[in-house]
Amino acid sequence: MLTPMVAGGVVFPGLFLLSKNTLQRLPQLRWEEADAVIVSARLVSSVQAVMASTAGYIVSTSCKHIIDDQHWLSSAYTQFAVPYFIYDIYAMFLCHWHKHQVKGHGGDEGGARAPGSTWAVARGYLHKEFLMVLHHAVMVLVCFPLSVVWRQGKGDFFLGCLLMAEVSTPFVCLGKILIQYKQQHTLLHKVNGALMLISFLCCPVLLFPYLYWAYGRHLAPQLYWFFLICRGACRLFRPRGSPPPSPCQTQD
Repeated sequence: MLTPMVAGGVVFPGLFLLSKNTLQRLPQLRWEEADAVIVSARLVSSVQAVMASTAGYIVSTSCKHIIDDQHWLSSAYTQFAVPYFIYDIYAMFLCHWHKHQVKGHGGDEGGARAPGSTWAVARGYLHKEFLMVLHHAVMVLVCFPLSVVWRQGKGDFFLGCLLMAEVSTPFVCLGKILIQYKQQHTLLHKVNGALMLISFLCCPVLLFPYLYWAYGRHLAPQLYWFFLICRGACRLFRPRGSPPPSPCQTQD
């Protein structure tokens, strides 16, 4: 279990630092730190989404029986992705921090930072991104233990389908980057918006009705056998009619 988690703890922060330093140091780019941090964080989120969707597709298409079939990638990627959620909480805070500085609220220039400013930014971050922070915390503290311990190898098909809900994330991230750089009028933004709508409709929205349908197909034979058992029980406990008359009663 530790190997995938250690790998995730190296890959996601490492990719963030590599992207940030590249955007800042390449002579052709020389981006400001705030821009490099925000774009790098969204790049890592997009990479994680592509990896999760790919792993989910492989798992879900490999499981013919939706309950009992297993695939090693389901547990391996679940463990690999845990450090991402921890990293992303910090990455989102960095993005919020730099946006706060760009708006002129920080005290980096011309002297020491005002006392309590870091705590004020942290409170603003938790207020603005509370749902995302809560989502990430639940994924690490609740969903991960349930997936590893409680499932006991059952339901890899459903886990794979849930991983594919990340398909729309790269389009969401690209859209935010284009808006950040005032590129809403470009053809790329329009095409990306259409792809984002289609991917969001197909995966996060229609995914759950599909899961209910798939489970319903698995459940239908069980319901049929349950109906047969109930019918047999009704016959067993149904009051029988009066016994036929004896020969003596017939002669009288």
